[in-house]
Amino acid sequence: MAIKRIHHVAYRCNDAKETVSFYRDLLGMEFQLAIAENEVPSTKAPDPYMHVFLDAGQGNVLAFFEIPNSPPMGRDTNTPEWVQHIAFEVESMDELLASKVKLEQAGINVLGPTDHTIFKSIYFFDPNGHRIELAANTGKPSMLAELKRVAPAMLDEWAITKKAPNHAAWLHNGENFDELSDK
Repeated sequence: MAIKRIHHVAYRCNDAKETVSFYRDLLGMEFQLAIAENEVPSTKAPDPYMHVFLDAGQGNVLAFFEIPNSPPMGRDTNTPEWVQHIAFEVESMDELLASKVKLEQAGINVLGPTDHTIFKSIYFFDPNGHRIELAANTGKPSMLAELKRVAPAMLDEWAITKKAPNHAAWLHNGENFDELSDK
């Protein structure tokens, strides 16, 4: 089997119209289509829903279900809020900073930019409580090549120790990658 790409990623929403407005008006995603049924096609269960699809760029589709007959939405309280999120790439730091201003002007609380060395990002929540990240790449190809090179060793060490390996500590400890790679 060869996966071509992600067809769509679907999440639940509280209000489909509000969700479409948020992603369309604040993040510039085009509302592509809506599918609504009174019966679930796969299970035939009587459960009305509205399924909306938004263009997240370059063939990526973000979708949401509003399912009014189900209990209110919740989140996995055993998982910290910062873990589960949807991250979108923006073109540049200028676009990232302009997005932050636009979101804040709309009354959205925005965290960041946070410097991850290979990208900088901002974080906020959509109207449904889903954490969203916008990221602008800042890394050099040599940085990405080094991260790919050490990834298997990091994963193996993590599997044994459950402590962060130091192979890529330069990402967040302030060390200069270029100086490290010259040694």
